[in-house]
Amino acid sequence: MLSVDIRKKLGAFRLNVAFNAGEGVTGILGASGAGKSMTLRCIAGIETPDKGRIVLDGEVLFDSGKGINLRPQKRRVAYLFQNYALFPGMTVEKNILCGLYHEKNRGARRQALEETLGLLRLKGLEKHLPSQLSGGQQQRVALARILVNKPRLLMLDEPFSALDNHLHGQLRIQMKELLKRGGGTTLMVTHNHSEAYDLCGNIALMDAGALLAVKTAKELFADPGSVAGAAITGCKNITAAVRAGDHEIEAPEWGLRLTTALPLREGLRAVGIRPRHFDPDIAQNCFPVRFTGRMEEPFGYILQFRYENQKGETPDILWSIPKETKCGTNTARLGIAPVNVLPLYQ
Repeated sequence: MLSVDIRKKLGAFRLNVAFNAGEGVTGILGASGAGKSMTLRCIAGIETPDKGRIVLDGEVLFDSGKGINLRPQKRRVAYLFQNYALFPGMTVEKNILCGLYHEKNRGARRQALEETLGLLRLKGLEKHLPSQLSGGQQQRVALARILVNKPRLLMLDEPFSALDNHLHGQLRIQMKELLKRGGGTTLMVTHNHSEAYDLCGNIALMDAGALLAVKTAKELFADPGSVAGAAITGCKNITAAVRAGDHEIEAPEWGLRLTTALPLREGLRAVGIRPRHFDPDIAQNCFPVRFTGRMEEPFGYILQFRYENQKGETPDILWSIPKETKCGTNTARLGIAPVNVLPLYQ
């Protein structure tokens, strides 16, 4: 179990995060500059928080009040950097063995090496240099180097950011399998909401150094709760709104009133609707629309439209449909199920 409650100031930027992470994968999701990587660096001991406490499996790694600040080597946490940081002049075998610098028994080192090579499917590549490996193989070597030490906590910082789309898909599948087999506690930093949803059981949502929410992946995407949370999780249609009843939202810029499944509280700031949730066959929240454009994607279309009473200076609204969908710009009205109307507060 990992418990983090830290604060750090860097110029005008302020990091203020508090969360717990248990067994499984916890994602830290946010836009660039949100403070995701800085959070990992503080946990690893590379950076020192100004105040707070970090506890892993009952051991205090950092406590500003008690003057405790364990060195990175003493924390037994593994940190996979974005660029993998392999030693270019060392073979795969030697790179991995660097993770066992503390183990002096040659037999134990060899056994740990062989187990890790098998786990990450690197058998036969032991004598290769990093320059002779594909991007996916380099990533697995970097993982092997930190896993061979059997860390108490695994931290992955944008593990797929350096990969092309084809390799990204393959390695995401492999990573999911590895993390499931490995057990333990894992933190994964990402700005990609699809990665977070697929790989993480729980997600900590960050914006501008602050933690907005910690929820299961399904809960977060069903109810992101804030404007920043909706945008980070891929919601493209967001407009200012006010509470008009327990389940009624007034959206003045769109010129309409929407019914929600979620009960509304005070402090409502905006409403969000994901592009895939519009449907001409839904009778609820159904209003006349006028189509203004279309963007083609490999497997679908993004249709641009405006509501009948929508204000002229506001952006077009986006509706995503697969290419095999029969309906399209001949549709006169679009509805939204109340469960897909997202109330946003912060």
